[in-house]
Amino acid sequence: MRRVIAAGIIIFRKTDEGTKFLLLYHGRNYWNFPKGKLEKEEKSWQAALREVREETGLKSTELRFVADFKTKEQFMYNQGKEKIFKIVILYMAETTQNRITVSHEHEGYGWFTASEARRMLSKHKDSVKILDNAYGFLQRQRTPHRRPNPPRQNPHVPRSGAPSGETASVPSSGQHTE
Repeated sequence: MRRVIAAGIIIFRKTDEGTKFLLLYHGRNYWNFPKGKLEKEEKSWQAALREVREETGLKSTELRFVADFKTKEQFMYNQGKEKIFKIVILYMAETTQNRITVSHEHEGYGWFTASEARRMLSKHKDSVKILDNAYGFLQRQRTPHRRPNPPRQNPHVPRSGAPSGETASVPSSGQHTE
């Protein structure tokens, strides 16, 4: 049995409609994330960036990786009479680009909400699980973790540190959508 290792990136962008994921169309009703095989001596993240550049035209400077996210899928398939065991390592990155240039390997692309992408990937249950995992990860990152309030040293001074009677400004989270 031959072993093949591939790498790619789950690419998303924020829109007024919510988070949208990039899927590439391969023809015959097959959609998937940009990915491809590792070349000799190449690390998975290097292959992921190279493949995304080749398949979408997106440069590494147009991608912002999501820290602490890395997933994989493993499956077997037949290529003629040969059995192949494939491992696909996927990272996740955000872009602000909405137009991409697909390679000759693809017939098109689309930006889909999580529910739309789930439908497009529905023939491949592992891809749906990966999408759900990625979307869940993003949702958990956007939900601020609440910490218990620290006890007040002086009950007359608000937690913000502003003197009584003054309004303290609270910095925004910095998150925004298009």
